[in-house]
Amino acid sequence: MTNERSDSTDSTASTDPIDSTDTVDDGPSVPIDRVVEIATDLLGYDTRNPPGDVREIVDHVDDLLSAAGFETERVATDPAKPNLLATLPGRTDRTLLYNGHVDTVPFDADAWTRDPLGERDGDRIYGRGATDMKGPLAAMLAAGETLAADNADPSVTLAFAVVGDEETGGDAGVDTLVGSDAFDRVAPDGCVIGETTCSRGSHSVTVADRGSIWLTLRAEGTAAHGSRPSLGDNAIDRLWEAVSLLRSRLTAREFDLDAALRPIVEESVEYYEPTLGAAAARDLFEHPTVNLGTIEGGEAVNTVPDAATARLDVRLTAGVETADVLADVRDCLAEFSAVSIADVSWSVGSYEPVDGPLVGAVADTAAAVSGERVYRRSATGGGDAKTFRHAGVPTVEFAFGTDTVHAVDEYTTLEALTRNAEVYARLPATLAEQIGR
Repeated sequence: MTNERSDSTDSTASTDPIDSTDTVDDGPSVPIDRVVEIATDLLGYDTRNPPGDVREIVDHVDDLLSAAGFETERVATDPAKPNLLATLPGRTDRTLLYNGHVDTVPFDADAWTRDPLGERDGDRIYGRGATDMKGPLAAMLAAGETLAADNADPSVTLAFAVVGDEETGGDAGVDTLVGSDAFDRVAPDGCVIGETTCSRGSHSVTVADRGSIWLTLRAEGTAAHGSRPSLGDNAIDRLWEAVSLLRSRLTAREFDLDAALRPIVEESVEYYEPTLGAAAARDLFEHPTVNLGTIEGGEAVNTVPDAATARLDVRLTAGVETADVLADVRDCLAEFSAVSIADVSWSVGSYEPVDGPLVGAVADTAAAVSGERVYRRSATGGGDAKTFRHAGVPTVEFAFGTDTVHAVDEYTTLEALTRNAEVYARLPATLAEQIGR
């Protein structure tokens, strides 16, 4: 899951036991035993990032997809973090890409009551990455096997991208893959990332992410003894004044959003309202959000600090010009001669129109499988989807899962695995229908 994405605390669709001999209905039949087997195998590989060595698990997935008839290719800049591309021709040259990352966040085994490298108890599969995202990836791979075996003639050309280095936002994963000649040859027409996107009983497909500006501000002052503060200039006070004004101005800035963003914003507000409240949910998308993450300065309680540093995280709704907001930041800070921007990095938000064929195919299929509403919403952070979209590939995130992402005793359920396999297996035919309309 998205590296710095913050909205992946997602709940199980239900925890009712499912017979492990069941198969999914109304589409290509994916044996649930096989999904569980693949998930258990993937969980058995220790792929904590850092250090993020994924060579063995990528070898395993390579063997699995090769045996199913896919043509595979490796793309790597870091030998310990190879990426895998696999393709299977379909009835059309339209290509649907399934993407999943195999690295996980670290874990403290002593804090777990279950085996962090995989343990099944009834309808639950425990392990680091069970819901983020080795479980959904297992459902994708099992669906790929089934589609490949179904007369080896899927409705569209199928492709898999199995990557590492997602959890730390490193360059060795999707950035390396998307910049490669191999990816250009695959030229996907759409991508589905198996990140868990269902929260507290609400289901969703993530169709957008927000832009960001990460600022490091530095203030200069004049040192003095703490007993005579009037003889100095307090750098922390100067910095706090600047940060306070900046936060006030930015959060009051109202976005002028394109009409295409409006349905995404409205469904996002509905989706987050039960957790955040209506006003806070709307503020997430109608205005910039600003978080003061760190503030540092001074050497002792009895000295006036001559330097101070603050780090701020600014988030912007997709479609908002990051450069315009950054210009506002600079204009505001120009009022403070002793405060400067020591460092800045930024990203541009991205989105898929809700009436596009990929969004329609995933949302419609997920709704049919779950029998419930599926929101088309924005993430509050951002991850690999942003990289694909900026490379011109329509991309969404979708998976059923649990709200144990990154938690101790992380788990997924048989129902979540079943539903994911069904959605992923149905998608090629549904997408072909959507494109043909």
